[in-house]
Amino acid sequence: MNNIPVCPESEVIPLIEMKQVPVHCNVLWPSREAARNAPRGDIHLGYLPGCGHTYNLAFDPSLMEYTQEYENSLHFSPRFQEYATALADGLVEKYDLRDKDIVEIGAGKGDFLIMLCALQGNRGWGYDPSYVPDEGYTAPNVTFVQDFYTEKYIDQPAYLIVCRHVLEHIPDPDAFISQVRRAVGQQHAVVFFEVPNSLWTLRRGGIWDVIYEHCSFFSPFSLAHLFRRHGFDVLAVNEVFGGQFVTIEAVPAEAGGQGSGGAGEQPSATTSFSPALLSPFSPADLDALTADAYAFAESYRAKRQEWQERLATLAATGQRGVVWGAGSKGVTFLNAMAAGDEIAAVVDINPRKQGKYVAGTGQRIVAPAELAELRPDFVIIMNANYREEIGRMLAEVGVDAQIMVA
Repeated sequence: MNNIPVCPESEVIPLIEMKQVPVHCNVLWPSREAARNAPRGDIHLGYLPGCGHTYNLAFDPSLMEYTQEYENSLHFSPRFQEYATALADGLVEKYDLRDKDIVEIGAGKGDFLIMLCALQGNRGWGYDPSYVPDEGYTAPNVTFVQDFYTEKYIDQPAYLIVCRHVLEHIPDPDAFISQVRRAVGQQHAVVFFEVPNSLWTLRRGGIWDVIYEHCSFFSPFSLAHLFRRHGFDVLAVNEVFGGQFVTIEAVPAEAGGQGSGGAGEQPSATTSFSPALLSPFSPADLDALTADAYAFAESYRAKRQEWQERLATLAATGQRGVVWGAGSKGVTFLNAMAAGDEIAAVVDINPRKQGKYVAGTGQRIVAPAELAELRPDFVIIMNANYREEIGRMLAEVGVDAQIMVA
């Protein structure tokens, strides 16, 4: 990536380097050998103090290929399903989504779009090259297009345009948001985006959130800056899902800054970030985030060393464990640790992942029920939000293992 995204006038502060990581955490492999030979790339993480944006300076878009093998759905988790349901309900009520046309960019397997359309008789169009008709959900009022959302689809009418966990994968977010603005045209459409929250990552030391697929890491500041830069009025910016995600609601600037249904009460699934975010952010806000970015670089090095030593000690005492979650965090953790036989398997409740192998380190992905036979001494979980849910599942299969939060 040669051009500086979001705020090209900013200087670039280098943070961390991660060499030869799998380029796709969410592409799983049919054999251990294939998984260990998965394509790899480098991460050189840089921070832009001009707008609070973070991105991979070494990102090579030619390495990326999103196919039907890409699997990143979280909807099999009751905890995530609860969040997504509340989010959909909130959007329907806030913007009076009844008998309306909804477009989702990067619809995945269709979970969220179908949910939105089922609530009040809405009609949906979902765009995603990874959509698999035989495996995705279906609904009579939803149409899926196995393609990227590009200029050829900009005439599709939409009352709401949704895009969740896609923007962070786009090499040129400026061109992408500019295209979305052209697609909206003169429609009085509301645009809703959700991305991982780099404010949470940098402030909490979420080092396992840094993956090759994410060429951009948006803070609330940089997300708002990007949308204003490309012709949108920002209605709301919110931290959600325990602060791990950030959402933005915007309308075309020509529409006068008021979305359909008004900018009243926030959706029930969200908690408001700073109201000052709806105004230009202050130098003090950015100074604080810049300090967090420097601290994150130190935290990464310290935490990586701490876990390498911990796993070495566990292995030396003959203990074997599992990692829970074959998503981005789990795959990043395993590869950062160069994990071997001390991690016997990776557990995931998504049946589409089970029986496959993790990119890079090659652990097999198993269902929770298989833990009754594996009898792990410890279970490493990647997200504290799921601790109670995972604890219940372990109890159900009769496993009494130490739970460790990475």
